[in-house]
Amino acid sequence: MSRRQAVIIVLDSVGIGELPDAASYGDRGADTLGNLARQQGGLELPNLQALGLGNIRAADPLAGCPPAPAPAAAFGRMVETAMGKDTATGHWEFMGLVLDKPFRTFPDGFPAPLIEAFTAAIGVEGVLGNVAASGTVIIEQLGAQHLETGLPIVYTSADPVFQIAAHEDVVPVETLYAWCEAAFEPCLAAGLSRVIARPFVGAPGAFSRTHNRRDFAMAPPRPTILDELAAAGRSTLGVGKIHSIYSGSGVAADVHTRDNAEGIAATLDAQRRREHDLVFTNLVDFDQSYGHRRDPDGYHRCLRAFDARLPELVAALGPDDLLIITADHGNDPTYPGTDHTREYVPLLALRPGQRPGIDLGTRATFADVGQTVAEFLGVPLRNPLGTSFLAALQR
Repeated sequence: MSRRQAVIIVLDSVGIGELPDAASYGDRGADTLGNLARQQGGLELPNLQALGLGNIRAADPLAGCPPAPAPAAAFGRMVETAMGKDTATGHWEFMGLVLDKPFRTFPDGFPAPLIEAFTAAIGVEGVLGNVAASGTVIIEQLGAQHLETGLPIVYTSADPVFQIAAHEDVVPVETLYAWCEAAFEPCLAAGLSRVIARPFVGAPGAFSRTHNRRDFAMAPPRPTILDELAAAGRSTLGVGKIHSIYSGSGVAADVHTRDNAEGIAATLDAQRRREHDLVFTNLVDFDQSYGHRRDPDGYHRCLRAFDARLPELVAALGPDDLLIITADHGNDPTYPGTDHTREYVPLLALRPGQRPGIDLGTRATFADVGQTVAEFLGVPLRNPLGTSFLAALQR
């Protein structure tokens, strides 16, 4: 049983303003929380505000979420060092791995050799789609044709992903997973990082995706801080898609979740059981359900739902524990298109009893998170990337 426990909660896509290089990614003016606050007439996030969310933007206040006079958590923001704005790139950087070159994306669809390798491997004559698209839109556009032909719907986004959608009554989920496995090696060779199974159900005009999504992800090309923690005898529990993001490397146990509510419940359960030194949670609904779908109202509802559960997560901390809340990229629901946005990410860090109002400033890399957790858990690192902020969390 762990004497002290670190908890990292990644609010997937909850960015806090464009990075200086955002224009080179086509993201000038992207600001997930700022634009959402303006569009919604103010954010309603009293618990995040009390921790210090608004203090991160003291110079450019978030509407409805101004700076707290004595924020309970240390607050700051982080810069992504790596080139990219996808899930794997951000999460790997948390744990000290910055890619030498970005993954490839295919905004105009995948090249013929990749599609041919995939179809030959699964024994079908062609695919539907092969475009960059919203997952919910493309199944509405091509779902009926898929029902008639049985051909897989293949699509991508601004992320380095190969997504395969299929109706569960036409292609059993296990068959869809086998298709993804067949696509995996050709996709990695093409420079992609993930193949994603996207099953759906329903009838034309009323299709809906199910919770049977599965990610087949490239393993980190080099050891991460998670591997160093494991080598030192520290146990990590991955909640949500953490296990798949790191391809299980350094992750001792895994809880698959279907939505934020299940992710929060699993995190609370792990806090109370105290069987793991690090609980590492990704809450994906912000991104997949509302950011990509450009649904500001839903995004704000999702933030409010997390905010309402936040006191439980704080109350479950032991007296020597550490809670870090951050994000892996942006996905501004008010921005044109349907893709992630290149942004700073918020950083909130809390140890029970720490003095209020600690300003962590702008951190030069996401890897400060991994360095801080390693120092907190008493593991000296060989990984040189990042600077711990543990000493700043004075009590």
